[in-house]
Amino acid sequence: MPGESLPTGPEGGPGPAGPAAATRPPRPLWARLLLWGTAAGLALALLAAGAGAVLWIHFSRGLPSIPSLAEYRPPIVTEVLSADGQLVGEFFVERRKVVPYERIPRRLIQAFVASEDQSFFEHHGVDLLGTLRAAVNTYLLRRKMQGGSTITQQTAKSLLVSAEGFAEGTRRNLRRKIRELILATRLEAAFTKEEILFLYLNGVYLGHHSYGVQSAAENYYRKNVEELTLAEAALIAGLPQAPTRYSPFVNPEAARNRRRYVLRRMFEDGYITAAERKAAEEAEVRVFEVDDPFRETAPFYVEQVRRQVVERYGNDRLLRDGLRVETGMALEVQRGAQAAMLQGLMEVDHRQGYYGPVAQVAGAARDELLGRLARAWPRGSLRVGDYAVGLVTAVDDRAGAAQVAVGEEAGLLPISGMRWARRPNPEVWYPDALISRVSTALAPGDVILVRRVERKELLAREAGRSAEARAQVPEAPLLLSLEQEPRLQGALVSIEPFTGYVAAMVGGYDFEASEFNRAFQACRQPGSAFKPIVYSAAIDKLGYSPATLLTDAPIVYRDESSGVSWKPENFGQSFKGDVTLRDALVHSMNIPAVKVAAALGVDRLVEWARILGLTTPVKRELGSAIGSSCTTLWDLGQVYALLDRYGEKRRSTFVKRVLDRDGRVLEDHTAPADPWVPLSTRLAAAAAAVEAPRERVMDERSAYITVHLMQEVATVGTGAQAARLGKPAAGKTGTTNDSFDTWFLGFTRDLFTGVWLGYDKNETPLGRYETGGRAALPIWLATMQAALRDRPEPEFPIPAGIAFVRIDPATGRPVDGLDQGVVEPFKTEAQPVAEDAGKPRIEVRDLFGE
Repeated sequence: MPGESLPTGPEGGPGPAGPAAATRPPRPLWARLLLWGTAAGLALALLAAGAGAVLWIHFSRGLPSIPSLAEYRPPIVTEVLSADGQLVGEFFVERRKVVPYERIPRRLIQAFVASEDQSFFEHHGVDLLGTLRAAVNTYLLRRKMQGGSTITQQTAKSLLVSAEGFAEGTRRNLRRKIRELILATRLEAAFTKEEILFLYLNGVYLGHHSYGVQSAAENYYRKNVEELTLAEAALIAGLPQAPTRYSPFVNPEAARNRRRYVLRRMFEDGYITAAERKAAEEAEVRVFEVDDPFRETAPFYVEQVRRQVVERYGNDRLLRDGLRVETGMALEVQRGAQAAMLQGLMEVDHRQGYYGPVAQVAGAARDELLGRLARAWPRGSLRVGDYAVGLVTAVDDRAGAAQVAVGEEAGLLPISGMRWARRPNPEVWYPDALISRVSTALAPGDVILVRRVERKELLAREAGRSAEARAQVPEAPLLLSLEQEPRLQGALVSIEPFTGYVAAMVGGYDFEASEFNRAFQACRQPGSAFKPIVYSAAIDKLGYSPATLLTDAPIVYRDESSGVSWKPENFGQSFKGDVTLRDALVHSMNIPAVKVAAALGVDRLVEWARILGLTTPVKRELGSAIGSSCTTLWDLGQVYALLDRYGEKRRSTFVKRVLDRDGRVLEDHTAPADPWVPLSTRLAAAAAAVEAPRERVMDERSAYITVHLMQEVATVGTGAQAARLGKPAAGKTGTTNDSFDTWFLGFTRDLFTGVWLGYDKNETPLGRYETGGRAALPIWLATMQAALRDRPEPEFPIPAGIAFVRIDPATGRPVDGLDQGVVEPFKTEAQPVAEDAGKPRIEVRDLFGE
């Protein structure tokens, strides 16, 4: 424009708006496209980054926080231990035992790295190529789902499972995979490689309830992780991909092939030599059946412990928090009790008769059964004492035996192995009903339960028979006896009176068949086992003594409120007139016990039973004196243990200590004399015992007199078989009408055991000839013999204020001479005086020495 100057540049030349700028040639098309592409790429990258950030934030929501190693507290197994520290039960949602990294052997770590994540020590949590390959195969090509997970990602997955549950934490979708990837990068940032391996090897699932390598080492090889061989380590390291498919229990050949793959990878990565690889590949795939200590050791006992722990701490803590529950179980006593109960139930059940075969088969069903039996019991697998299912193939009365197919072998079942197999009849005396013909009980096609025996056992069964009968006991490679699953049930409780520990408890014949605990849950009539409660009350409250005269004569009681009359009877339906209290208890007479209860008064008797420890209600009727009110074996056991302590109340306990996963004591009921705990714990228990008040609910002299009379029950009375124990013992039998319930409860100074036998339902009695002394006492005796075999037992101590007088057991009057009458204890102020008062009283030292 005229009159205007052009803009100048920094050096005075034409500026950007000058003519030179107007004449700049346009950029080539390729340059413009490159510029536009770059700009678009940057924009897309920014958008992708933004979207990625949004997705990262979105998928990160709710992810579990990364714990520090100190905060790593995954679910671990709760262990239940016997008094001497042996494992008797486990409870868990994940059977895991966390072990420090230092305990995990190098070869096991190398096996996992070689087979699961070869580049573990190089990558930063994610194997990008592997993940891409798995994503393409899974989501684009729609091939089989592939993992491509690193060890870090698998560790992240286990954290997701713990936080979100198994179903959500293992869901196969893109969302879960992204969340796993995010968590893996966080793990790599938070931990060293060794720390990630520690988390992984303690969390990885390895089949058959095994979480972590320690649990797997125990489950498969019954050893600690540091004891694994190379072959064992390689097998375990091959399990994470498919624990069921590669299970050495389910598919040993697949496990062997997978182990071969792990060993090859270890060799290729330079972890092992060719010789080591070859030796490990040739090793036998030999694993042990997974232990189930709960069901295999003492299921009724441990189940009772479980209930108590859940009641105090909750089920979630039991299953996840790795408690250490120490019990009072004396494992050898428990095992002896279970063996005695099984043997005793079998013997009494045999006396009830034979219920018949398990089944009857013929034709194709017979052939199919024989095939199954052959697989279950291969040739040579049945040992002496083993039980098996057999099929009767022939019965020969002339030979006095049946042919029985047991697995792949043919056995011989002679009449001497089945004389008991009569038809059940509770009115028949068992010895008079033994069978003499095999065909009386068996027929071809019968499916039966048998036990392998030796000839000497069959000869022992024929001991009372003729020489001809004994000579007919055959010799054969495989001799059998007829057995059956008992319908009879039983319960047993053993308590150490002065520690309070429950040494043993059996709640029934078979926990698998019925978890009903008859020691705690079955309320049964105790019969004469209730009488020590009656007589101890009379001695303590009424001043009765062993010499007190009672009348054993018929009497009718009438309940005016109901208008019902009741006439008590003795077991043998006979009456003896005037008897001493001593004879009435020792020989378990009913009518004197009822009359003592009448003298006490029903209300006082009911209250006395409650004071001694019965929690089950006692009927306010005189029939309670002879056991008409139901109670539990556990409750009655508390009463007898109290009598053993001469009236001192103490708590009986299954659980002696509970510790948390960090070793902190949550509860402690340790006895000062417990040899299985540290000295410091015993000293603390002793100090607590000194400070704790002791409650004595009866005069110890009254208790001692009652115990002394119960000693005579166990030597010359209804429980005389207990004398075979060979140690000072006291006890009482109990039998109800028609023998629906049979009992024996007895104790030495250091151990009480009570036994009950009967049917769950009172539809069939045991039989009129079955009593507590005949049915229950043998189980008590076998249990106590096993428990006390190597333990000396002291005499029951004599408290101050007791005098011993020799009396006539029929009249209660003092007698002269050491060869007359019986010696009984009396309270010094109530001892009987001879008609000739000048005659000297017998001193304790005259009877028992200094």
